[in-house]
Amino acid sequence: MKIEYPPVDVTLPNITRAMDAAYAADIPVVVVQHDAPEQSPIFAKGSAGWQLHDEVTKRLASHHVNKSYASVFTGTGLAEWLTEHGVDTLTIVGYMTHNCDAATTYEAAHKGLTVEFLADASGSPSYENAAGKASAEEIHRVFSTVFHSGFAAVGSTEEWIAAVGEGKALECDNIYLSVQRAQAGQAAD
Repeated sequence: MKIEYPPVDVTLPNITRAMDAAYAADIPVVVVQHDAPEQSPIFAKGSAGWQLHDEVTKRLASHHVNKSYASVFTGTGLAEWLTEHGVDTLTIVGYMTHNCDAATTYEAAHKGLTVEFLADASGSPSYENAAGKASAEEIHRVFSTVFHSGFAAVGSTEEWIAAVGEGKALECDNIYLSVQRAQAGQAAD
């Protein structure tokens, strides 16, 4: 499944930059791999589509998680590992914005973790099904906007690296102000 927006030639370098910056700042890096059954058209365990990208595998990881569901927490023991290692903030990079990233973002927020999402280090394909169709850009933009309304602080890789260097967290917005701004913009039109 081709990631269309933002394109892989933009997002993959940002994923690896975030991994490198985390490692340099002594922030644990968790690498996640999705396992699907052998007959699956995507992520079939052992297939080429299941393999982690070479740029990811050549970097150090503090922990490796294999998962079968969209959320990295379901059936993996990651929540316990984070607690054991004193991790209270999860910065999410990787694919896909609307699926694994969304499920993980929501569950992490519900578990009381601070969540950061690097929008230029993730991406989506376009969708079309019986419910309608949406471009990759629409999917990515809408999920990023919803995340930032209270589930995760959404920023760029550059902003995150700068924040790490300053010992600060990215700031999240909230649902109330997000709605108020939208309504004010609609009234002005």
